[in-house]
Amino acid sequence: TEAVSHRRMALEEGRSLPETTQKEVPQTLGHGVALGAALCPQDVAALQYRAPQLAVDCLTQALPGPPHAALILDVACGTGLVAAELQARGFLQLHGVDGSPGMLEQARARGLYQRLSLCTLGQEPLPSSEGTFDAVLVVGALSDGQVPCSAVPELLRVTKPGGLLCLTTRTNPSNLRYKEALEATLARLEQARAWERLVAWPVDQWELATSELEVGPGTSDSDGFISGIVYLYRKQEAAQAEGVRPSA
Repeated sequence: TEAVSHRRMALEEGRSLPETTQKEVPQTLGHGVALGAALCPQDVAALQYRAPQLAVDCLTQALPGPPHAALILDVACGTGLVAAELQARGFLQLHGVDGSPGMLEQARARGLYQRLSLCTLGQEPLPSSEGTFDAVLVVGALSDGQVPCSAVPELLRVTKPGGLLCLTTRTNPSNLRYKEALEATLARLEQARAWERLVAWPVDQWELATSELEVGPGTSDSDGFISGIVYLYRKQEAAQAEGVRPSA
């Protein structure tokens, strides 16, 4: 809805949420930032959302060749949090897709991407040919109610053989069911030799929780942070194995 898009844009831009939008917000919003059922009046920048920086750090260490030569796809790009991190490290060939026209409008205004496309991953294929990108990132959108696990093979389809895929998700209690389903999908693709895992990097201080429901056993609740994880995979160079088909 328009209200949800407004809250998401406010979150990404580091602005305070107007009081009129602070009631009955979704549990997750934007790039996977956890929001409680009733958000306290606070500057959302104080959430210290670290996923874009962590993902780009991980990708940069593994990507061969100079950054400016790599063609990157930022899936569920929002207003460009990931692109800002990529550009700061010398990545210049950036394409983005998002399911929200409002997000794309904001991203376009920032001038961070060479190309932006409207696409709701999980409901339609990515608007790119097979084997197009040196790296594909999905930062924060892999959670319940956003990008479904069934869309992961579509990310593989548009990645070049030997290319990298960087994915993140939260690991706090409210997202554990989705994380388990995601990891089952990731493991199936690895067993089928579609890709190989390079990194699975758990991070305790992922972002500040805004609700007591977001913290619990196994999370860094002593300092108010919830946890997350960065996955990095390399697509296999050779023909893919049985049981893994690109999306139609």
